[in-house]
Amino acid sequence: MGDYDHTITVNVPPDRLFAYLADVQHLPAYMPRLTAAHPHDGGRVTVTAHIDPPDEPGQDVTSEAWVRVFEQGKTLEWGAPGPNDYHGRLHIGPGPSSESSRLKVELHTRRAEGGHVEQGLQEALHGIRNAVESAEH
Repeated sequence: MGDYDHTITVNVPPDRLFAYLADVQHLPAYMPRLTAAHPHDGGRVTVTAHIDPPDEPGQDVTSEAWVRVFEQGKTLEWGAPGPNDYHGRLHIGPGPSSESSRLKVELHTRRAEGGHVEQGLQEALHGIRNAVESAEH
């Protein structure tokens, strides 16, 4: 099992960062390999990703996930059914200035690949920062 967390500063006020992230249709803008995200009732989301398995041609894979948005506390929780028990929590708080935020992500998965998972988490956070800062400016 693996539990991971990482925090990053984003140069966007907390309310605007939360609004951006609470809209799951923005997922492909910052999640590596994700090409589409379609929300449904009850917090369900259909996501499509392009994967490149070793020794196989690239392919698109569609699956179901869930997202819960908690406006009070500026928190999102998400997960995907399956054997890896993949789920996490994202929390947005004030940053070092009034025009910035601290974004903390906690991730749990049974697939404990250490460095690979940590690298993917950092890629996602940097993708969030780049996407939302570009959208704001």
